[in-house]
Amino acid sequence: MKYDIFNGDADGIIALLQLQLANPTDTVKITGVKRDINLLQKITPKQGDCIRVLDISMEKNMAALHDALGVGARVMYVDHHKAGTIPNHTNLFAHIDLDPDMCTSLIVSNLIDKKYHLWAITAAYGDNLFAKADREADVLGLSETEKSQLKAFGTYINYNGYGSEIADLHFAPEALYEKLLSYQSPLDAIADKGSPFYTLQSAYLADMDQAANAQVLHDCDVAKVILLEDAAWARRVSGVLGNDLANQSPNKAHAVVTYNNKGSYTISVRAPLNNKFGAVDVCSQFPTGGGRAAAAGINELPKLSLASLILALITYYR
Repeated sequence: MKYDIFNGDADGIIALLQLQLANPTDTVKITGVKRDINLLQKITPKQGDCIRVLDISMEKNMAALHDALGVGARVMYVDHHKAGTIPNHTNLFAHIDLDPDMCTSLIVSNLIDKKYHLWAITAAYGDNLFAKADREADVLGLSETEKSQLKAFGTYINYNGYGSEIADLHFAPEALYEKLLSYQSPLDAIADKGSPFYTLQSAYLADMDQAANAQVLHDCDVAKVILLEDAAWARRVSGVLGNDLANQSPNKAHAVVTYNNKGSYTISVRAPLNNKFGAVDVCSQFPTGGGRAAAAGINELPKLSLASLILALITYYR
């Protein structure tokens, strides 16, 4: 069997998109909402299986990775999240880069000689790596209009991945990937008025308009924390709203708090853009927390622990 296991956000989808455009391969796709990162354990690998894992934390999937390697599967692992101790195994081909200015799609683009680099730039914008994406776009000589279009597209694809369950999303991640596979370039998709770009654009603008009335739980010189209402639209904007707030106030850390379907909160944290470190350190203090230096989250935070999270955020960045 051949498997593609990928995060359901812009980075995960576009990482796979590039690999498949470069070398079309029939594979079983395993994905989910952005927060669903324990994906490797959803398969039962066997000897000789080939598995590509894209944009999910190795550390969070370590037990399943050892199981896959132990039965004789070959694993290509590409990621930029907290990795833990990478196994030294002949069947593991790890491409891990924890640089805060890297994302999985940029790593993939380097592996395939930047053949579909416009897609990688789109993913970088979606991962809130605006400065990095701008630099990459400038190397290719893109116009300001084209850069703005790719930034919007990456943001919309990323926005689509957030939710407690697939029903919260406008497109299931695998379905969105399949639709985007029709386009060699993101600019081709933007030129097609029937592409997902326009469906997502309309939905994003409507949801973000509602987010303008979010409740502010805390706001000081180092951190801002907001709470969104218990609704599907709120769960959809939780990540992109954090990115938007970070760009508005680059010296502050931000946390967006949303209700989930398990009776607790889901947290999205962004480190200050001018100090892109520490988000994963704050979130990892809580049992279901993880992520990377610049952006991290907590899948299930008990409501009684919210004050502790706010204190942890302030303390870290004070």
